[in-house]
Amino acid sequence: MAKQPEPFALGLVQTHCGLDPADNLERTVALIRAAADKGAEVVATQELFRSQYFCQTEDHANFDLAEPIPGPSTKVLSELAREKKIAIVASLFERRAAGLYHNTAAVIDTDGSLNGVYRKMHIPDDPLYYEKFYFTPGDLGFRVFETKVARLGVLVCWDQWYPEGARLTALQGADVLLYPTAIGWHPSEKAAFGVAQADAWRTVQRGHAISNGVYVAACNRIGHEGPQDGGIEFWGGSFVSDPFGVIVAEASRTKEEIMVVSIDRAHQEKVRQHWPFLRDRRIDAYGPITKRFIDSSGS
Repeated sequence: MAKQPEPFALGLVQTHCGLDPADNLERTVALIRAAADKGAEVVATQELFRSQYFCQTEDHANFDLAEPIPGPSTKVLSELAREKKIAIVASLFERRAAGLYHNTAAVIDTDGSLNGVYRKMHIPDDPLYYEKFYFTPGDLGFRVFETKVARLGVLVCWDQWYPEGARLTALQGADVLLYPTAIGWHPSEKAAFGVAQADAWRTVQRGHAISNGVYVAACNRIGHEGPQDGGIEFWGGSFVSDPFGVIVAEASRTKEEIMVVSIDRAHQEKVRQHWPFLRDRRIDAYGPITKRFIDSSGS
């Protein structure tokens, strides 16, 4: 009889971001350390945690926020991972070369080594989310990272709206899909659309969990950034969904929080036995998924 896989403890760090990148790093390190002290074996940050969300404007000066990977942030986090014997998923603004930048998640293993990087594949361009100005789309594909704790599927923010990314990552054997996130309300829209927007965000990711039989975890930031009469109010609400779509932990909309959640791989196995979606996929019929659009003629 095959031995059931052991659960592991996942930590999510939800916090605000100030104007000083050094202070943001210092506070995030302290929160990761606190999550490890609570038993977390893997800890994920929110998206671009070292700065406020600079993509609200198109400003060349913001490229100075970027750093190489490996670089200053991964050096600090590698030392912390080695000290606490945890894996860390850290979302960073990567300077790959002059004029070439990515929105990147670095995966650091429990021995402090850089396990690898995931470069955000889907890049938005919406009011106050002008990411195409800053980020080159990822060129490494959808990836799973085999750490000493677990197989981590890592995607970033806007990726969370795309079932293709979740599916291709889950198919590589991920124990959990991690989404470092920076999403919030335009204050002028919150009254009319806020509840529905936040609910859609949570619902689509629960759908990924159900259809792939995998845990999903989203780690978002909190706080208002930008001008007081505009900007973005980040809605927090970091959460973990189990493979059945049940929300097993959820943070508040406004408070700094550390969540530590058990990822039960035996539960994942049982859910997939009862809902065998991977078994029943018609892989022989999915060729057209690679087309941009299919009109009435089938082209």
